[in-house]
Amino acid sequence: MKPQIVVIGASAGGFEALRQLFTELPGNLEASFFVVLHIPANSPSHLAKLLNNVSDLRVKNPENGEKIQKGYVYVAPPDRHLLVKQGFIRLYRGPRENRHRPAIDPLFRSAAVAYEAQVLGVIMTGFLDDGSSGLLAVKHCNGITMVQDPEDAQHPDMPRNAIAAVGEVDYQLPLDQMASAIAKIIQQPNHKTSPIPENIKTEAAISERIFSDVPETKTLGSLVPMSCPECSGPLWQIDVDSVRRYRCHVGHGFTAKSLLNQQDKALEKALWAAMRMMEERSRLAFSMAEDENRKGRDKSAEIFYERAEESRTHSQMLRKLLTDSN
Repeated sequence: MKPQIVVIGASAGGFEALRQLFTELPGNLEASFFVVLHIPANSPSHLAKLLNNVSDLRVKNPENGEKIQKGYVYVAPPDRHLLVKQGFIRLYRGPRENRHRPAIDPLFRSAAVAYEAQVLGVIMTGFLDDGSSGLLAVKHCNGITMVQDPEDAQHPDMPRNAIAAVGEVDYQLPLDQMASAIAKIIQQPNHKTSPIPENIKTEAAISERIFSDVPETKTLGSLVPMSCPECSGPLWQIDVDSVRRYRCHVGHGFTAKSLLNQQDKALEKALWAAMRMMEERSRLAFSMAEDENRKGRDKSAEIFYERAEESRTHSQMLRKLLTDSN
């Protein structure tokens, strides 16, 4: 069965890359396209309209439950995961993955489970590694994998991490060769067959909240002494393939790199707050010392001056730590 479902993920630099790709794709392709571009939840997305202006394919934001049609490009709307089911589309405001909704991994996993060897997965420019686990799922479910050449990408992290996760992608191409390659792949049969791994089915179901609880999460990995940055619940470490990742029982998911990045942000926020508190404590202690001096209480004033200096020193150390690390 030849690929009929093309799933595409991009992040930073993705708008221009997608615009070029869909400008060059012919309009007579017997396939359906699904696109996730990382966008803020509260920002209006004009991607579908802008792509429709340059593409010979029909581009739109789909409705939940909409029937899949060939020759269409379905673009994920803000704050909704775009999921592929047999014959129809599901939009769901489910748990974020890698701090994104829409996220690339849920789209790729859902397509891989629903259409197996009929799927072509494409990863383009972007930061970090959303899409790596999803592209690996496409491979494990007998689909075809394609990655923009990292040397050609505006931001090479996502393509580079996807290549590392999959091991050997079927196609690694510069952007100006991707459209013609996709058109040829759609016309060629893909004869790979093998059973879908159970862990991919489980994670695809979690994205839809068909289930999401402790017993099912435990089947994916082992409990670790870390908490979810989204809900502060416990995390399970998943080591079933080359992409180490984490899930809480609510369903939030993170690759190790995404989790570390979020922890860095949380730590920086906590350190800035601590520095601010130290500065405020120093000012307050100094003010109290001055009050004690005016009242002739020298010993008490000395204690408050010491506290003020101690807090000022700690504040300076935290500021240096924060500024030197940026």
